[in-house]
Amino acid sequence: MQLPSSLLENAVNEFAKLPGIGKKTALRLVLHLLKQDVEAVQHFGDSISKMRKEIKFCQRCCNIADADICSICANSMRKQDIICVVENIRDVIAIESTQQYNGTYHVLGGVISPLDGIGPDQLNIETLVSRIQKEHTQEIIFALNPNIQGDTTIYYIQKKLQPFPVKVTTIARGISFGGELEYADEMTLARSLQNRLPVESYVAGGR
Repeated sequence: MQLPSSLLENAVNEFAKLPGIGKKTALRLVLHLLKQDVEAVQHFGDSISKMRKEIKFCQRCCNIADADICSICANSMRKQDIICVVENIRDVIAIESTQQYNGTYHVLGGVISPLDGIGPDQLNIETLVSRIQKEHTQEIIFALNPNIQGDTTIYYIQKKLQPFPVKVTTIARGISFGGELEYADEMTLARSLQNRLPVESYVAGGR
């Protein structure tokens, strides 16, 4: 793609680094910004820069936050003794969009995947165990993607939680095995949350 300006080309190349954005889409976005007032574009750039520099991760659940504790953990109207364990922040957003869950979350930051070089020590598992021990959690809901990596992670954490008197469940198989949680429709996610199962029967059924 031959462009008449090196500044334009640099901007297009930066946009094209974003996931799902090709060179043509990147060019369309850059040309759109060129039509905007300088102040509007400055505000756009400042917002992105400020987000990257100042955003935090909740010290309790590892979700994104503006302060040390995220808005979900700080909400006294939510059930603080129920924890939904998810792989990443996108899954928190997906479940929140169903408006069917009123507990808290714990973001693992990934799943156990030996082929990818990801082991338990690289995930937020120990912080989850420590949290359950300190807070006397009543129920853990696993909402991980229904695939081999997700199942392995559930099995590992379940073993770690055996010494604690906590109810352990997982979302129902409304989410197809091998699917991605963030791409599930809201109704499927809502039904999976409502029809969660004891994790013992889930793990036994999958083996």
